[in-house]
Amino acid sequence: MEVQTLSCMRGAMSGPLLLDLARSEDTARWPDAVAREDAASRRTYAARCALAEAQDAVYQLGPDRGPVPLPTAGQGAVMDLVGAGDEVAACWRRDPQEAADLVLELTAGGEPAVDEVLDAAVDAVVVTGLLALAEARAAAATDPSAAAELCLAAVPHLALAVTLVALSTRTGSGTTSVTRPR
Repeated sequence: MEVQTLSCMRGAMSGPLLLDLARSEDTARWPDAVAREDAASRRTYAARCALAEAQDAVYQLGPDRGPVPLPTAGQGAVMDLVGAGDEVAACWRRDPQEAADLVLELTAGGEPAVDEVLDAAVDAVVVTGLLALAEARAAAATDPSAAAELCLAAVPHLALAVTLVALSTRTGSGTTSVTRPR
């Protein structure tokens, strides 16, 4: 197959121009969707930058120090428990029965206990709700209506925490059955 460099160079030179033209057409047709995508892309970019900075801090060697040490066995267990609680809380929002199955799966080996996983899930959603309330408090000085909306945003998290506490109380009686609360 014969390749002509002139047509390849024309395609390479016109690519950025055609991309800019397509972007401006998209913006004209779907301004709301483009604005949402731009905002999501900025958040993703900021998250990637924060992750890169954190990795640099962890793996950077200083003159009198080495890399950050690995967690101890106890710290690793606590991190696993927090991760399990986070996963159960997120799963509970989608499907409580699936979350109950996940709790049983996570505790099948006997370590951690059902109550520990549920307590970690409660901690995760309470912290999320409290962060929303803290954001509302900060917004209250400048925009009371935005603060009220942020308070309302905390309600599902706190309601989920109450549900998980009730479930934890039900399973804390020595049984290991986890079912959907009534």
